Amino acid sequence: MMQDQLAKSIAQKTARVGIIGLGYVGLPLMKAFAQVGLKTMGFDVDGRKVAQLKKKESYIKHIPSEWIASCIDNGMFEPTDNMQRLSEPEALLICVPTPLSESRDPDLSYVTSTAEKIAAVLRPGQLVVLESTTYPGTTRDVVLPLLEKSGLKVGQDFFLAYSPEREDPGNPDYTASGIPKVVGGIDEASAALARSLYSHAVVKIVPVSNCEVAEACKILENTYRSVNIAMVNELKVLFDRIGIDVWEVVAAAKTKPFGFQAFYPGPGLGGHCIPIDPFYLSWVARKHELSTRFIELAGEINTSMPRYVVDRLMEALNDARKPLRDSKICILGAAYKKDVDDPRESPSFKLMELLLERGAILTYNDPHIPTLPAMRHYHLPAMRSQTLSPQFLASQDCILIATDHTSYDYQDIVNHAQLVIDTRNATVSVVSGREKIRKA
Repeated sequence: MMQDQLAKSIAQKTARVGIIGLGYVGLPLMKAFAQVGLKTMGFDVDGRKVAQLKKKESYIKHIPSEWIASCIDNGMFEPTDNMQRLSEPEALLICVPTPLSESRDPDLSYVTSTAEKIAAVLRPGQLVVLESTTYPGTTRDVVLPLLEKSGLKVGQDFFLAYSPEREDPGNPDYTASGIPKVVGGIDEASAALARSLYSHAVVKIVPVSNCEVAEACKILENTYRSVNIAMVNELKVLFDRIGIDVWEVVAAAKTKPFGFQAFYPGPGLGGHCIPIDPFYLSWVARKHELSTRFIELAGEINTSMPRYVVDRLMEALNDARKPLRDSKICILGAAYKKDVDDPRESPSFKLMELLLERGAILTYNDPHIPTLPAMRHYHLPAMRSQTLSPQFLASQDCILIATDHTSYDYQDIVNHAQLVIDTRNATVSVVSGREKIRKA
């Protein structure tokens, strides 16, 4: 039986693992499998990524080039953009993006395109696992019919499961191998094979009854964060109005040893998950003629935060008798969170767009992002990260801290800046020059 043969190759670690999508999820996942002795193939339609990997160069900060080189040299990793080779690995893990459309509906084009490419070469004895975050029902209702166009039967010829990615880029405490893996299968045979495969590479397997539960699990995780971040963002606006520091309030509240988890305000939501995933659930609700009021309200609050920050910046400039138009503004941080080189959905891009619309003379600095990348929803001019010399800082009318990278010397920045807008409480330890700082 195909199941027995595949189970044996997985148990003996002779199964090859193919990972489709070599971004911030796929590449760390490759590392998790390669470091325990499973040979991996990496597939990506972006030929530039594949070419860079073949030159043994990493494009993700927390995956060292030395590691890529060693994996390629010892045969544990082979990158390719040849999708005809999807028939070679015994297991195929789909790690492609699932963005939103302009109308905030799920865009599954990357998932469906990948499934079609797999179906064209699918052979008996392969396991396919979707890892991309999506709404409950995607694996069964979207991916399965596309794969069965191959003429093969799920649970008999090939196997299908869902296991949501839980990657946290830049978090040294939780790598791909150290985060428990939720696994749900289309059937029990598929679930068992997927659990066996992941058990080699991750610290713990969390089995669930089916794909839909696994899909809903990831949506719940990120919706929980989105709603709580929205609540603290709303409180930030309120507390600012009545002269209370929200950061001090959160610091005091989190001393309670039970019943409270700290969430922090910011200039908006960033990353591929939290700004996007809850809207997948809202879309499903609309299909069933239901509303998700918490999710919709959280989305409204979180997406309004960049405008709130710009309004606060304009007030601070006005107090200094300066208009925003033609003022020199430098944004610190283009990454969506500190100490990573990941710009996906970063609120910095919305801040840049709003400031440019209002006539500001804009620059930015990010030690992890030397040039401003092209983004799907923003059309910004080409920019390079500026050096934060004393002369440059002094020449700016305002420094806007959007990302609180630990490499920044905040006391030095405040010393030389004329005005600092701090959206992350990054200047909490600054001693001198505090009269220049405004929280936003």
